[in-house]
Amino acid sequence: MKRLFLLTLLGLLPLSGVSAETFKERQLAQAIASARTPQAKGLAIAKMADYRDSGWGDSEAKMKMILRNRQGRSSRRNVRVRTLEVFGDGDKGMSIFDTPRDVKGTVVLTWSHALKPDHQWIYLPALKRVKRISSRNKSGPFMGSEFAYEDIASQEVKKYTYRYLRNEYLRNESNNWINCYVVERKPTYRYSGYTRQVSWIDKQHFNSQKIVFYDRKNARLKTLIFKDYRQYLGKYWRAHKMFMQNHQTGKSTKLLWEKYQFGSGFTARDFSKNTIKRIR
Repeated sequence: MKRLFLLTLLGLLPLSGVSAETFKERQLAQAIASARTPQAKGLAIAKMADYRDSGWGDSEAKMKMILRNRQGRSSRRNVRVRTLEVFGDGDKGMSIFDTPRDVKGTVVLTWSHALKPDHQWIYLPALKRVKRISSRNKSGPFMGSEFAYEDIASQEVKKYTYRYLRNEYLRNESNNWINCYVVERKPTYRYSGYTRQVSWIDKQHFNSQKIVFYDRKNARLKTLIFKDYRQYLGKYWRAHKMFMQNHQTGKSTKLLWEKYQFGSGFTARDFSKNTIKRIR
């Protein structure tokens, strides 16, 4: 029995000369190809996208947020964004507002979770206090933008159920066609502001190219477009341009990212409620 057990175990290990990473990716690719239901295929695609973006550790970047109202008037905010990857749960994130003066020093802290509601806090420098953001209010606008508080949390696989819809080519900003999977996902969180989201995920790198959000009445609410993907550490892709258009209000928000850095040595202590009071 012991010999049989060992032979079975060896059969589950990657073949000689094939790295564990390559073996895992092959398993996920096979799961996509062999899925028998739209739900199974949608889940397999989501797992591959998650796997492709695992292992980066921590990052920081600068982000310019451009808010535009229905009349076309715009305002700008400069933000520093720090992120810590958390294995076995959702990532931790921090957004530090540097300009303009009326929001300078404001810090939003997010502890994402896979199976329970995210925890989020905001530090208000004028009041010198940290305020908890209600778990029932994550659909509210993030600092006046067209992004909701739930949008800025890490998009863990277990937060949604999935259904593969179709394959479709999507034209990018360079006028090239990108072959994509189109996948519908529905939040499992009861207080989400969305009934569902439809995502276009490219087949080559498994990056999100477009997401259409539907509100609680299942009406089209907004569309997010990702542009200018760049690769870091030879593996990880980050969109340097994101554009969110609200179809119901006519407002929009553009995010412009720059100066990505990885491996800054952040730890969980850098993402505590006490820390955000001291951030400058």
